[in-house]
Amino acid sequence: MSDYKIPLQVPDLRGNVRKYLSQCITDNWVSSVGPFVDQLEGAVAELAGRRHGVATVNGTAALQLSLMAAGNAKLTDADLVVVPDWSFAACANAVYHAGARPLFVDVDADTWTLDPGLLEKVLAERQGEVAAVLCVDALGHPARLDDVRALCEAAQVVLIEDAAGAIGATYKGQHVGAHGLAACFSFNGNKLVTAGGGGMVVTDDKDLADRVKSLSSQGRMASDYRHDEKAWNLRMTNLNAAVALAQLERLDEMTATKQAIAARYDAAFGGCPDASPMPRAPWAKSNCWLYSLLMDNEERAQALVTTLATVRIQARVFWRSLSDQKPYAQEARCLSGVARKLSGRVVALPSSSILGRDQQQRVIDTTVAFLMAGG
Repeated sequence: MSDYKIPLQVPDLRGNVRKYLSQCITDNWVSSVGPFVDQLEGAVAELAGRRHGVATVNGTAALQLSLMAAGNAKLTDADLVVVPDWSFAACANAVYHAGARPLFVDVDADTWTLDPGLLEKVLAERQGEVAAVLCVDALGHPARLDDVRALCEAAQVVLIEDAAGAIGATYKGQHVGAHGLAACFSFNGNKLVTAGGGGMVVTDDKDLADRVKSLSSQGRMASDYRHDEKAWNLRMTNLNAAVALAQLERLDEMTATKQAIAARYDAAFGGCPDASPMPRAPWAKSNCWLYSLLMDNEERAQALVTTLATVRIQARVFWRSLSDQKPYAQEARCLSGVARKLSGRVVALPSSSILGRDQQQRVIDTTVAFLMAGG
């Protein structure tokens, strides 16, 4: 990242970050217990309109533990979990970590999120095989959550909302994370709210929250060294929670900044050929986590990334169809071709909440010149 004058995403560490970290050191609360962990769990649960929150070491762990804690039966490789075909690999990997196998279902062209029509087909054809659905709010834009939830309820299948990069976004006026048996957030270093590393499970189900807490804490019972199951150490530290909590206090400000950055990009690229911004539905309000352009083809996408790099601006081709990749090539799938059409063509541009107007204008000028010149 140091090679770039304008990085793709950098943490916004203003506000109380330094103060809260200093408090951790002064109070000697630096490990996986501490007041900031408790405060962050409560604050994120309240934001999502949930009763319980459990902090984890990262978003992948949050997904894994949610799947493992859902339902009464242990997942096996005979169980399938629906994963959008256009998403980050963490979704599929979390399914494996939980003991099941992914079933890749395509996204729709209007939102780049899970296609309810294809999901309905899969749930009908794979009745009894599908144990859960991971519904991803892609790049900060909410999925068609009501449609997906209704299908899962009708099929009696667990729904987990993967809101990893969508904190601050709303669906029909309701903050993301409110749908499904549980929802998961990520506080990775590139997220709008970051802890450096970390994740969160939110739910209204106390039994699920308690089980996630146990699975993330070596299956340890209370303070005694008694354990009721095989488990992991997947907890968030108080240091990480302090960083995330300080940023969460500024969530509205940072989200508004991201949305303003996206609006300026939209205005700048509106008349340019061979490129279109990620669609945003009228029933959703994206947090605009990663502003992205869909290019005409893969060659143009990579050429734009290269052109920006020559003036030390970082951009990145974002996500590829998971079912096309070697680790997942043998898994079940139900595809329409949308994910494959997106693969290699989506370019994420700098959109940090600390991106200056002069910096953004430089990104705009370079990108517009590239697009108008035809590459």
